[in-house]
Amino acid sequence: MSEERKKILELLAGGKISVEEAEKLLAALAESEGEPFHGKLKEGARLKYLRVVVEPGPGSDKDERVNIRVPIKLIRAGIKLASLLPNDVQGKVDEALKDKGISLDFSQINEENLEDIVESLRDLTVDVEGKERVRIYCE
Repeated sequence: MSEERKKILELLAGGKISVEEAEKLLAALAESEGEPFHGKLKEGARLKYLRVVVEPGPGSDKDERVNIRVPIKLIRAGIKLASLLPNDVQGKVDEALKDKGISLDFSQINEENLEDIVESLRDLTVDVEGKERVRIYCE
């Protein structure tokens, strides 16, 4: 645990800050460190970003890093645009994805289940052949 996290928790334990203030500080600290925040969102709060981080793994000789933050609003806009595609075009896109080994039916994705899909990615880590580590999480 970092010194900053300890200090925030000490302030909380000492009654100098509220739980909500501690949550905000921890979230801001996690953001600055590029780490996913595992706290609970306030009721009614919506996710704002989908983050994809690629880091070199322990067996890698590369030092390259990738840190992408995609606004959830952009993903929602893409879903709305995809819904405007004619059914035959959606079928062609689905078929092309299947040819690449991706099973995805665009007609089944809507704004209501987008939140569920993104939430399921809340803290996903994939090791790629021990050379790279890919983390996908939400903020």
